[in-house]
Amino acid sequence: MENKYLPLYECDMHCHTNRSDGNDSPTELIIKASSLKMKAIGMVDHDIMPIETLYFDDKTKMSIKKYAKNLNVELVLGCEFSCDSKADDVHIIGYELDWQDRRLAQEEKKAKISKAEAYRQLCCLLTLNKMPIDYEKEILTFTDQNQNIKKRDPSEVERKHIFELMAQKGYAKSWGEAKIIVRDDPNLNIKRKKISPIDAISLIKDCRGIAVLAHPYLIDEISDSEIFGIISRDDYIVNLIDAGLDGIESVYTYDKTSYKGSMSPEEIKTEVEKKYRGKVKFFSGGSDYHNDGKKGVKNPREIGEAGISYSSYKKIFKS
Repeated sequence: MENKYLPLYECDMHCHTNRSDGNDSPTELIIKASSLKMKAIGMVDHDIMPIETLYFDDKTKMSIKKYAKNLNVELVLGCEFSCDSKADDVHIIGYELDWQDRRLAQEEKKAKISKAEAYRQLCCLLTLNKMPIDYEKEILTFTDQNQNIKKRDPSEVERKHIFELMAQKGYAKSWGEAKIIVRDDPNLNIKRKKISPIDAISLIKDCRGIAVLAHPYLIDEISDSEIFGIISRDDYIVNLIDAGLDGIESVYTYDKTSYKGSMSPEEIKTEVEKKYRGKVKFFSGGSDYHNDGKKGVKNPREIGEAGISYSSYKKIFKS
């Protein structure tokens, strides 16, 4: 059956690929965005610097932005930094940095080491809690969508790989439910070492980028933060603004995530923009697209389901 989905927004500034926890390759993401007639997308994988150049089988190469432009899509490159070792879902997106700055490579290396050890520990804890997962045989070794057996380096493991396996083995109904099981159980919720959001903002600005707080209402109303202690969500965000935050993601697909509250995405948009208008330079938006439909997830997030208008995009990224 033909897909009748039509994007609600022209520009989606929060999309993922299989370089982190998405399911599309970078080129597949661009092609999908083009097929939906998106005007711009942000490619913002977790804790990994973006690829700027594509290499093809015939040894030719092309700027990934030019590749996208040839398909009538404007591409913004970014990185979604996971921040604060104690508080959940504090994510700062850095757009359009100087990706050759050595400090970014150093931070990426730190994140990979931290993730590899934390996710190995999580598999051990799940096994101890009667949800056995063999890190070596089931996570580092995996079967791809074409039924080919492949190997992962520990640095390539994402939490979502573990959550998906939990769902496959019947420990949860979906990877999203698996995430909630782990998040809400203090015996399972490993707190890996992450960059401070203040340091992430500073790094982004030092590398001439734009710093945006992703999905602000995934931060708990009251958080136990590594750097701020016990703090309200509002005060947390104010501290980020004081540190130089440029923008906040006000449009987001909360109804398809692990959001704990009862507000609708529209109500959150209204509240965020009322509270922080004049305190940040702009409001952004994005779907947090992963193409989970490839893995059989029902009602997955779609490109352009959340985002911004093209006129807003030009003001933010073309000024």
